[in-house]
Amino acid sequence: MTGKPKIQAISEKAGQTAEMLLKKDLDSVVSLNKDSDGWLAEVEVLERKSVPDTQDILGRYEMKFDEDGELLGYKRIMLRRRSDMEMIEGEV
Repeated sequence: MTGKPKIQAISEKAGQTAEMLLKKDLDSVVSLNKDSDGWLAEVEVLERKSVPDTQDILGRYEMKFDEDGELLGYKRIMLRRRSDMEMIEGEV
């Protein structure tokens, strides 16, 4: 992971790892945070394609990486339709 800022390299690694492990297309890297043990990423992948695309099913996964970008573990934390609204922490 040389030549790029660490956060950018980890973000790219999270997306690539999600596609490779889950065998699904990456929709987005939703969040990426550093903690004392490494990096915590949330990614969304396309679980099921639908017509219209607002009915696509997206899966959100939490992925934990160490300081060097090695995957320590992952789990699915949510399924949603693309058109579903989601609450953002701090919103009323």
